[in-house]
Amino acid sequence: MLIDFFYTLRDARVPVTIREFLTLLEAMRKNVISPSLDDFYWLARLTLVKDEAHFDKFDRAFGAYFKGIEAVFENPDEIPLDWLVKRLQRELTPEQVAQIEKLGYDKLAERLKQLLAEQKERHEGGSRWIGTGGTSPFGNSGANPEGIRIGGKGGRRSAVKVWDQRAYRDYDGERELGIRNIKVALRRLRRFARQGAAEELALDDTIRATASNAGYLDIRMQPERKNRIKVLMLLDVGGTMDDHVERTEELFSAAKSEFKNMEFYYFHNCVYDYLWKNNRRRHAERSPTWDVLRKYPPDTRLIFVGDATMSPYEIVQPGGSVEYHNEEAGAEWLARFCHAFPKFAWLNPEPENLWQYRQSISIIRQIVSNRMFPVTIDGLERAMRTLSR
Repeated sequence: MLIDFFYTLRDARVPVTIREFLTLLEAMRKNVISPSLDDFYWLARLTLVKDEAHFDKFDRAFGAYFKGIEAVFENPDEIPLDWLVKRLQRELTPEQVAQIEKLGYDKLAERLKQLLAEQKERHEGGSRWIGTGGTSPFGNSGANPEGIRIGGKGGRRSAVKVWDQRAYRDYDGERELGIRNIKVALRRLRRFARQGAAEELALDDTIRATASNAGYLDIRMQPERKNRIKVLMLLDVGGTMDDHVERTEELFSAAKSEFKNMEFYYFHNCVYDYLWKNNRRRHAERSPTWDVLRKYPPDTRLIFVGDATMSPYEIVQPGGSVEYHNEEAGAEWLARFCHAFPKFAWLNPEPENLWQYRQSISIIRQIVSNRMFPVTIDGLERAMRTLSR
């Protein structure tokens, strides 16, 4: 059974290896879990999936292989009775199987199918409908020695089978992001080094030193590992970016959490001769763009965040800014940033399928050497790989 399960995961493009599969088998042999399908799910995911981005693929493959409750609810007339019988025979003791046979698998499944078709609302208590807290054979949190638990948590653990809808988390590369998903993608851009005071236990060095010292403890310390990547983020604000405030805030929050050495500045539509850090005081507290260009070393990773949606005149012509007369075109300033920081990328929250209709996006994509990426999991991962090279 588990060999077929292994190949099901491989067919679903979950990158599971033989070594990880052997780890799962070893855990099963050592009885680290109870004989429960739910416990097996958690153990299998722990041992076989090493990247959160593959959780959804694993869940779908697991549900397809074991034919979970979602398929049953989608079409109540196709309850997988053969799966129910086989799994019960494998998981229950002979005494439990004999107890269930008093009612019979066919009658139990047929009755459940009938109730799924008839019941139209939630039911609590009672002995007939699918519900909670009653004595019906179907539902959860009740009491029946021959029941099928559907959803919820078990009460007296007397259900003959647990069917519990799993909440799959979609990690599709085209899905819009939340903060947690953004953090996972941004972690592609990490380069650790040990810096600072030696205040962390160096376990391997301590073991070697102690062994060389005839068994007398010789503690060795080392600096803490820190991500030494330096990031400069320039964020477009106002105007058309108002449509992307929530997603940009999530991206900004996740970046501040993941990159400890990050500086940021704001601009409006396009970069001109000054930037700012406080939008409420942007006219009183400005930073000349030349100072920003000279302040950070060339190995700093530069990330533009903006929808690049504006009049083309604002990019290519002096005086194109909608707020004041800029002496040099925004395209000149963008080119200077790309030259000063060779490792750069542009993150665009505008849906990628709309880019072809924005002339300004085409212009900026050309200026940034086509290093513009959508704010999706796939887009962020591609951007982080570009910045890591």
